[in-house]
Amino acid sequence: MRVLGIETSCDETAAAVVTEAGVVLSDVVRSQVEAHAPYGGVVPEIASRDHARAIVPVIREALARAGMQPGDVDGIAVTSRPGLLGALLVGLSAAKGLAFTTGKPLVGVDHLVGHLLAVFLRRGEAEAEAPVPAYPFIALLASGGHTALYRVDAPRLSAIRELGATRDDAAGEAFDKTAKLLGLGYPGGPVVDRLAATGDASRAKDAVPRSMAHRESLEFSFSGVKASVMRHVATRGKPPEGQALADLCAAFQASVVGTLVDKAVRAAKVEAVPRIVLGGGVAANRGLRAKMAEACARQKLTLFVPSFASCTDNAAMIAYAGALRLAAGERDDLGLEPSTKTALPRVTRKGAGIR
Repeated sequence: MRVLGIETSCDETAAAVVTEAGVVLSDVVRSQVEAHAPYGGVVPEIASRDHARAIVPVIREALARAGMQPGDVDGIAVTSRPGLLGALLVGLSAAKGLAFTTGKPLVGVDHLVGHLLAVFLRRGEAEAEAPVPAYPFIALLASGGHTALYRVDAPRLSAIRELGATRDDAAGEAFDKTAKLLGLGYPGGPVVDRLAATGDASRAKDAVPRSMAHRESLEFSFSGVKASVMRHVATRGKPPEGQALADLCAAFQASVVGTLVDKAVRAAKVEAVPRIVLGGGVAANRGLRAKMAEACARQKLTLFVPSFASCTDNAAMIAYAGALRLAAGERDDLGLEPSTKTALPRVTRKGAGIR
């Protein structure tokens, strides 16, 4: 089965062709970073308009790279939730048009499920024999819009259970907002990661405390870490430079990464599941990858991490998740509607207060 996947949930216009075995036949991603960089974040209206301009060329290129015509695919998968409403509508409209004209089955995919299953993607010969996790596994999904721990017993919505999520900022959001405070531009996560590698966290650890470090809860909170950096900059009147900047980035990353690692390992122990999977854009953070690998080795847990291309938003993960739905006999009709919320049941309440 070869499935065309379409992804337009935020600021990447993407299309891919993937088999139900996870083999990526093509994967095209058109980024909007340059369009949003002057604003320091994603502007929904700009994102929607750019998707509308790019969606047809991107789909054509994905099909061409796979050596296929629209009628050659066995099904069409599209991100239907969660995401920016206008952005989702562009992808959905394109997918419905293709499904109608080709007569191929259509399935909507939850963007978060795509991230949870991205570890099963196989990109080229280098990943053809790479190990994949058995079910169940604990998944840490960390991105610009979402940060949560899940127990995944099977690749379907009813078999995925949230163990804990962020009460406020997502990890990726905290990275980008901190980078903006430090004058590092957008997107800031990769810049903070790069600077942190040359810094000494111990020199600035007092400026950035660990969030919810001593709680047994599997929930997260990153707004306080971001606020600590803001106060540190405000007391000095301007962002640090040179080595001091690298040290502050290292301390910030150590705080966020330490919390993510500790709670993921704790979740694996609580659930008695010996496998941890990383997913989402923050899974591309080299500091997180290294610290999680060290922690899993100490605790005798097996870690599975997607390739860098599979961590950030892409259509290959949508096509794969859709292929599994199609293989299970599931279909959606042309009345499929977008939603800004995930279909995965939430247990974490946003905001402060006693739980």
